[in-house]
Amino acid sequence: MDHEPERPLSGGWVTSGVVQVGQTVRRPSSPNAPFVERLLDHLESTGFHGAPRHLGFDEQGREILTFIEGHVPSDCRDTVWSDDQLSAIADLLRHFHDATSRSEVAGGGEVVCHNDFGPWNLVWRDDLPVAIIDYDNAAPGARLDDLGYATWKALNLGLVDTSVSEQRRRMTVFASAYGAISDSTLLAAIERAQERMRQVITAAPAGAGRDDALDQNRRERSWLAANRSYLVA
Repeated sequence: MDHEPERPLSGGWVTSGVVQVGQTVRRPSSPNAPFVERLLDHLESTGFHGAPRHLGFDEQGREILTFIEGHVPSDCRDTVWSDDQLSAIADLLRHFHDATSRSEVAGGGEVVCHNDFGPWNLVWRDDLPVAIIDYDNAAPGARLDDLGYATWKALNLGLVDTSVSEQRRRMTVFASAYGAISDSTLLAAIERAQERMRQVITAAPAGAGRDDALDQNRRERSWLAANRSYLVA
């Protein structure tokens, strides 16, 4: 029985009910919890330090994870990350993918994809990302799918007041830090990620929140369509 107080955690697009208890995090168990448990156990066994450790479940059925000290940003949609920050985000994703490549948890996939790899799901210390959180959507998949989504969200394509030429340069920084090439293949992966997001939002309950999200997605897709020929050689 836990006797330490529960402190609601802020930051990120937080799942309701996520709290800190001592040096642990308690979060409601998701339908994907069995896979997340296997994934985090695998990451621990490989020596990957950029993820919390899975410690089981408490008497309320909540997942128990180790608490990682740092800051988790909330709404990052107007943030222009520095080159060092972009490189660190991409490098963390690459190490996560490498840790799952050709593993049992990847199954028939190339790697395990996080499937929501954005700055709001990273723990930051000294203005750099040190760990990945919220694996509820993780599943076997292709590196490029995660990289396309991560590039889109890290660069805030279509949302920040940044020139196309500067976004082209920043995209190259991000892709290079991962070990990929900023080319039409990456742009196609970004477009697929945007379309997947559109479908998720469309399937959500109607309301102002959904309408706002659809409007943002529409603006992002329109910006990419209008500028894709300028973003790659």
